[in-house]
Amino acid sequence: MARNLWIVAAVAGFCLTTIGSAMSEENWGAFQAGDKRSGYTYAKAETRAIQDDSFDNPGFLWVDTGAELWEATDGTEAKACSSCHGDAADSMAKVGSSYPAFAKELGKPINVEQRINQCRTERMGAESWGWESDELLAMTVFVKNQSQGEPVNVALGNELMPFYKAGEDFYYQRRGQLDMACSTCHVDNAGGQLRANVLSQGQANGFPTYRLKWQKVGSLHRRFRGCNKQVRAEPYANGSDEYVNLELYLSHRGNGLPVETPAVRN
Repeated sequence: MARNLWIVAAVAGFCLTTIGSAMSEENWGAFQAGDKRSGYTYAKAETRAIQDDSFDNPGFLWVDTGAELWEATDGTEAKACSSCHGDAADSMAKVGSSYPAFAKELGKPINVEQRINQCRTERMGAESWGWESDELLAMTVFVKNQSQGEPVNVALGNELMPFYKAGEDFYYQRRGQLDMACSTCHVDNAGGQLRANVLSQGQANGFPTYRLKWQKVGSLHRRFRGCNKQVRAEPYANGSDEYVNLELYLSHRGNGLPVETPAVRN
């Protein structure tokens, strides 16, 4: 099976190989929880250094913009986020570590981006922000940054279990012309090398993330779409039920790892 996977990947322009186990033997402290490891531990030392320095980390430009938007009034209600939520350091302290969460009014889970837009349309009388827009990315990064260092703790109640299971099924389902699942790279071959990149466990605790490849911050759903395209599968829409369910599964899978937003990755 491994040989067949290598052949298929190589034909498609991939090069999937195994590297040594030295990285896995290191003690990564807070960036590791049992056998769970943040993508930080798979990044190059230079990339980790950028993330560690809040002055060098370009993701903090989005944090600063989000802080301004937090205080900006908008919509027919002439409200700002702070009008209802006050100091984000207090009111948002656990949000980044606990979402996606079940929205009773919708009967399904929603993530932070969707909660922000829900507040805008229903509380502020403002238009929703587009996915991957500078505004929504900045506000999401700002909100999640209030939980930076907090361990991810996405709870699963009875209401969330069907959606969690759907996300798990998605994660292990092979798709696309390469017949690969999320788990093919991030479970079966975590620590291996795909071209010049080391495959991580695909944890979600750093998103939205500043990717050097993108030269900007991007959402987890943008990463989902990119992965689907790489295996030659038709991607779902940002914010789709399929991707929110997958985000729920991944977030719970990473329980115990620290919120790193804005993380820096290659």
